[in-house]
Amino acid sequence: MMTEIHWGDLSAEQFLRDYWQKKPLLIRNAFPDFEPCISADELAGLACEEDIESRLIETDPASGAWSLEHGPFDEARFATLGKKPWTLLVQAVDHWVPDVAPLMQAFDFIPQWRRDDLMISYASDGGGVGPHYDNYDVFLLQAEGTRRWEFGGLYGEDAPRREDTPVMILPEWTAEQSFDLNPGDMLYLPPRVGHNGVGVGDGCMTWSIGFRAPSHSEILQGLTQSVCDGLSSDLRYEDPDLALPANPGEIDTHAINRVQQIVQQYLNDPAQLTRWFGQSMTEPKYPELAGNEEPYSLDELHEALDQGAELLANEGSRFAFFNQDDQGLLLFADGHAFDLYAPAAIRFARQLCARSELSFQADEALESLVLALLNQGSLYLDS
Repeated sequence: MMTEIHWGDLSAEQFLRDYWQKKPLLIRNAFPDFEPCISADELAGLACEEDIESRLIETDPASGAWSLEHGPFDEARFATLGKKPWTLLVQAVDHWVPDVAPLMQAFDFIPQWRRDDLMISYASDGGGVGPHYDNYDVFLLQAEGTRRWEFGGLYGEDAPRREDTPVMILPEWTAEQSFDLNPGDMLYLPPRVGHNGVGVGDGCMTWSIGFRAPSHSEILQGLTQSVCDGLSSDLRYEDPDLALPANPGEIDTHAINRVQQIVQQYLNDPAQLTRWFGQSMTEPKYPELAGNEEPYSLDELHEALDQGAELLANEGSRFAFFNQDDQGLLLFADGHAFDLYAPAAIRFARQLCARSELSFQADEALESLVLALLNQGSLYLDS
């Protein structure tokens, strides 16, 4: 599988400068001779698994009917699909299929902590979700068959939507541009750009690489909740400089200034913001699936490595790091933070965040880190 985007006359730097979060871009033959590492039958098999998020959408162009089913599906369900257009969507395929990792690394020109997941959709002739918009950036890579993408216009939460659908489907849709994408072609869409993808003929498979962007509401709620969790109830509003009020019912500017100082002393703490943000942006997509039921001991780790086991990052885990001013490194792994100062541990953390080959050596700090990551499920041993 190709691991590099063929930009044509562009470069990754020019894309970020001129297109990222600004305007759509069609990249013809972005991945020449692209061959998907997962077949349609294998995709349907994933949709039958209990822990994998999947959806099946059927539409009727004649009546305008739209229906949604959530997986897991019984294998027999796919045999019952009739001639009406349909599409199967399977979320977070990169969590379950290690072979897609080289493709995901082709998008490393964008920080990995911004990445959400790889969703794969398979559509019959005419199948699709319907015209809609997303609040995140997405690259739409055509893997098999042909899909016609219509797009144009900016939409928001105040845009009209179909009342009979549980997702944001636009009831009125006029495309500004339209292109047929063939295998290897890729379309980039910034947030809130309306779009509609329709399978042209059967056997249409599209890979969607989506990127996360927390809302301002989520940032404020998450940060303030994190701050509040660490505060003692003994900390209270104080006014030892209280002066005789002109009117006992007035909230004066001095009171507002005191409250503002309370808020600012917590929100203007860069170290606290960094720790919360790193933990928040590396929270597992599926927290209920995270963790290791049988913790390793240090002796068991050494024994496994001595027998040739390889340390690997969990495909569904999220990692990031922040360089601290005191020469240390703050590693974030699946919502946990690790303060690292030993060179071996810092080197390992950088390798982990780059998803490169992991090198292990006998070092107390590194062994402690690896054991913690193993036991929280961020790493695993492959024998």
